[in-house]
Amino acid sequence: MTKVHQQNIVCSFYQFLKIVDLKNLKIKIFNQAKKNKILGTILIAQEGINGTISGNNESIKKITKLVKKEVSEDILFKYSKNDKQPFLRLKVKIKREIVRLGIKGLKPNVNTGKYVNPKEWDNFITNKDVITLDTRNNYETEIGSFKESIIPKTKTFSEFPDWIKQNKEILKNKKIAMYCTGGIRCEKASSYLLDIGYEDVFQLEGGVLNYLKEVKNKKRWKGECFVFDDRVSVNDKLEKGNFIQCFACRNPLSKKDRLSRDYIKGVSCPNCYSKTSSKKKESFIERQKQINLSKVRGEKHIGNKE
Repeated sequence: MTKVHQQNIVCSFYQFLKIVDLKNLKIKIFNQAKKNKILGTILIAQEGINGTISGNNESIKKITKLVKKEVSEDILFKYSKNDKQPFLRLKVKIKREIVRLGIKGLKPNVNTGKYVNPKEWDNFITNKDVITLDTRNNYETEIGSFKESIIPKTKTFSEFPDWIKQNKEILKNKKIAMYCTGGIRCEKASSYLLDIGYEDVFQLEGGVLNYLKEVKNKKRWKGECFVFDDRVSVNDKLEKGNFIQCFACRNPLSKKDRLSRDYIKGVSCPNCYSKTSSKKKESFIERQKQINLSKVRGEKHIGNKE
């Protein structure tokens, strides 16, 4: 009998809401995910839940059913397909925040920016009184963004509040339209802006991934969208893109980057070759050897657990 290949479903979701019994929820989700061979990461905190996971269609149905039952029926799940499993392991973690901004007292479940439907987004951001603000990290924005966006060039999301404080004049008397990968960072960023006094704050509903799914004629988007799994990027059809990731610095690499003399698979790239020590490079070379050996044996190289 021929074995039928089951395509992996990548499922991402989040919701800000109050969760009290974190330990019990963690156990229930972990057990169900493990039983159904789900891989990926799910973060839970008192402020809500945030996850990106992958498995076959039936497994994903079971875990999303559990999450709806235990957390909320209103959670929006976003799906895409991939030929192989993009995650190496399953992690269900309890955190202080489901996306780290570092500002206490925010309530994105109560106070957040107005949603802009993806199909209305292109027209909305072309208005003269609107500025488009990318809340993602710099390495994400380098491979794709909306035209004429303001790019803060932050290394981490927790740097966003400082950028806002330093750029008040840019935002003054403007409607602020924010976007991120799947929507979660905009929920928190818009909550922060409203909390410090900004009024006309908007966000792309469901993020770039939802925009790519819902909009046929993508007038304002240029490039690919960075994703936090082994796919590295997706194109405008939500298929695996053309980028890979440098193990050393985690930056996405184009085909051109890989032709550079500074690119050594698993060791370095043009972004980090001059920044890593010889000792560090040696450890990366050894790691790559182990990965190559695992492939020859037909095994998966998992690496460090963290």
